[in-house]
Amino acid sequence: MVANIGNALGAAGIGKVPGADESKTASVAGQDFASFVKGAAHDALGTMQTGEQMSMKGIAGEADLTDVVQAVNSADITLRTIVTLRDRMVQAYQEIIRMPI
Repeated sequence: MVANIGNALGAAGIGKVPGADESKTASVAGQDFASFVKGAAHDALGTMQTGEQMSMKGIAGEADLTDVVQAVNSADITLRTIVTLRDRMVQAYQEIIRMPI
């Protein structure tokens, strides 16, 4: 299993333009896809943890009901987005597997 998809893609030469200056390409493109996904996963995890913490505070009576509802709704939307992305990735993988070589 590949620990870092960016390293695997780089080793395979995928995503590189022949003759392109890599230092300029890296600065223009910003972050690589693996870093983007990792950052998005951390943000999603933070949103889920905040929703859980706010719901615990709501149960204990330490938080305003409006704040609890907002945090739980954010966590719900984040979870639905993650599940949708997962389903789309699995669907794309299955389509790639069915392609004739």
